[in-house]
Amino acid sequence: MTSTRRFPAPVSALALARAIDAGNLTPATAIERSIAAIEAHDALLGAFVATDFDAARAAAATATGPLAGIALGVKDIIDTHDLPTAYGSEIYAGHRPAADAPVVALARRAGSTVIGKTATTEFAYLQPTVTRNPVKPDHTPGGSSSGSAAAVGAGLIPFALGTQTGGSVIRPAAFCGIAGFKPSFRLIPTVGMKCFSWSLDTIGLFAAGIEDIGFCATALIGRPLRVDGRDPGAPRIGVARTHLWDEASHDMRAALETGARKAAQAGATVVDLEMPAVFAEAFAAHRVLQDFQAAQAFAFEVDHHRGRLSEILREALDHGASITPEAYDLARRTSRQARLALKDLFAEVDVILTPSTPGAAPEGLASTGAPIFNKLWTLMGTPCVNVPGLTGGGGLPLGLQIVAPFGRDLRALEAARFLEKALGA
Repeated sequence: MTSTRRFPAPVSALALARAIDAGNLTPATAIERSIAAIEAHDALLGAFVATDFDAARAAAATATGPLAGIALGVKDIIDTHDLPTAYGSEIYAGHRPAADAPVVALARRAGSTVIGKTATTEFAYLQPTVTRNPVKPDHTPGGSSSGSAAAVGAGLIPFALGTQTGGSVIRPAAFCGIAGFKPSFRLIPTVGMKCFSWSLDTIGLFAAGIEDIGFCATALIGRPLRVDGRDPGAPRIGVARTHLWDEASHDMRAALETGARKAAQAGATVVDLEMPAVFAEAFAAHRVLQDFQAAQAFAFEVDHHRGRLSEILREALDHGASITPEAYDLARRTSRQARLALKDLFAEVDVILTPSTPGAAPEGLASTGAPIFNKLWTLMGTPCVNVPGLTGGGGLPLGLQIVAPFGRDLRALEAARFLEKALGA
C-alpha cells in the first residue's frame, strides 16, 4: 500500500545517541536536523508555540551527556526560563518564568537541547489546539499534550515532555503512533508545571519507541529504566477490558485481542482479569477529585480572568466548586479502596493490558478524544506505557496500554517492549 504520510517517520533518540557516541554524528548536526524538520513541516503540523533556534544551536555546540544532540520539546504547561510559558492560555501570553521547572533543568543537565515549547490545550484541559495528527492531518493528535506527541510522531524531534491528569500522555501517544510513558505518580517532579490537580498531575515522556523511552527516562532521572539490549523474560499479562468495554470501537477490540494473542505466541502467560466493582466507582471518583482540586488550583484565574477561560473549563471549575468536602473525601476513600484491590489483582499478573483509547483519533480538531481508558490508572498512580505498532481500518494508529504496579516502572517498560516486539516492531 502506498503511504500518504505527509511528515517524516519518528526519529529514534537511542539511534541518534549511538550515532553520536560512535562519532558518526555531532550533537550540533543532530539538532540542525530537527531545526530543518521543524522549519519544513511545522507550519502544517502546528506542534510548536515558541522556538529559539539560535539558542538551540548555541546549546548544542557545547552539549555533553547522554542526551547531547537530542532535541527536546517541552509542553507549554511546564516552565522554561528562556522561552515563554503561556499554559495554553491568552491570560499568560508572553509569560516568562524566572527558572526552569526541575524536569527541564534535569534534561538540560543530561545534555538535551530544549528546541521549543509544544502546544497544549488550555491549562492542559479539553479545549483543543490547532495541532494536527502527524499520520492524518485532518484528525486530532489527542490532548492535552498535543504538540509534544505530534512533534515526535512527525519526526520533528526525538523526545518530548508531556503531562497527564486524565489521559494526556497515553491518549496522544496512541493517536500519533508513538511510545508514551506516564510514570508512577511523583517519579518525576511536577514542580514548575501549572497545577490542575495535585493528586493526579504527572509528567510523562514521548519518544519513537519503547527503547527510546527507557533510554531518555534513564538519562533524565537517573533510574535504571533502559530496556534496550535486555531480555527480561516473558511477562504474565492480565487482559482488563474494564466496565467501559462497550465504549471501545470494533477496531480497538480487535487490536486488544491481537495484542493478547501475539503476546501469548511470543511466550507470555495471558489471562483475562475480572475487575471488581470498586474500579468503576474509582473511575467516577477521578472526576470528583480532579474538579474539586482544579477549582482551588484556579482560584486566581476564576476570580480575575473568568471571562477569558473557555466555556468547557469554566464548566469543570464550576462543577468542582459545587462538590462538597464530604463528597471529595468519599472519592479519596474510594480511590484508596481501589488501590488495595489493584494490589490483589497484581498478585496474579505482572502487568495489565488494556486499550489506550476507545479507538483511533477522531476526525477533525474540535475534540481531542476521550480519556476514559486512562483515568482509572492515573488515579491509581501506576506506571502506564502506550505501545505502538497496530493500525485500524482507516490507517490510523491504535495503541495498547501496559499498566504495572505502583513503583514498578521498569517492569512496565520491559513488558511494553516485549509486546512491541511481539507486534513486530
